[in-house]
Amino acid sequence: MDSNSLYYSLDLVAGNGCTLNVEQRTALQTSLVILKKNYKFQRVLFWGKIFGLKEDYFIAQGRGEDEMKDKKNLYSFNCMDWFLLPPATQSMIEEVSRAAKGRFIGDPSYVYEHLEIQRQGEGDEAVEEEVLIKVNEEKRLSATVHQIDEEVSVVPRSAFIRNPHGLVQINRSFGGLSHSDAGKLDNFFHFTESKNLKKKSILEMADLNPAIDFLDVLSDDIPKGSWSLQLECASKVCVIRSLLWLGLTFYHVPMTPQHGYIYIGDGTKNLDLPFML
Repeated sequence: MDSNSLYYSLDLVAGNGCTLNVEQRTALQTSLVILKKNYKFQRVLFWGKIFGLKEDYFIAQGRGEDEMKDKKNLYSFNCMDWFLLPPATQSMIEEVSRAAKGRFIGDPSYVYEHLEIQRQGEGDEAVEEEVLIKVNEEKRLSATVHQIDEEVSVVPRSAFIRNPHGLVQINRSFGGLSHSDAGKLDNFFHFTESKNLKKKSILEMADLNPAIDFLDVLSDDIPKGSWSLQLECASKVCVIRSLLWLGLTFYHVPMTPQHGYIYIGDGTKNLDLPFML
């Protein structure tokens, strides 16, 4: 959620009981302004909080000219001092998924270890050898933030546009969804590179506006039922919660451009979701 409207936004997503105290809000209000200036970001978002056994990680996200591709993630323990996270690569994500299990510790230098038996060669000449995979918690934090953004970041339809140069930017003319549209999951998108648009037929693509409909719709997600959409505060706020990454909450105030999402949780994926639906 945008740092400029943090106080207002946090109150709108506090329905699940997870929020920040007054000291943390005040510290963020100051430090995120400094962060934006120091790193020359065009916009700074407060991304959320991941619980650790020793310390909790507060995550901020800076964005540049292209809102989708120009992203940098930073973490803090006290909402004042920020440290840049390394960019998440595919190999890093694979290492983390194999080696890092359980709760976050709250120590970026903590090393997770996992012993694997790998088979080398083929046929009778094949031999088995033990491989020790090591990954530190800072890399795990980077991979987890990246995965949550890839799988459950949410924006309303028309809130972002892709300009003729291919850059994804805020749509300055976006005035918000109507109350009826805000109650439909079809009008909310994943804010990440599309994976389903290429699978659509020519007839389905004919009704889409390429400048606006370049993202995947939440209602296409598998398994069905992985999102909870509710109109709260006497239907004045649309709140969407992810059941795949418990703790991800999105809000949108209909008829206004106000929207955003926040993750407050333990950083573990709900792998049991298909069996719960």
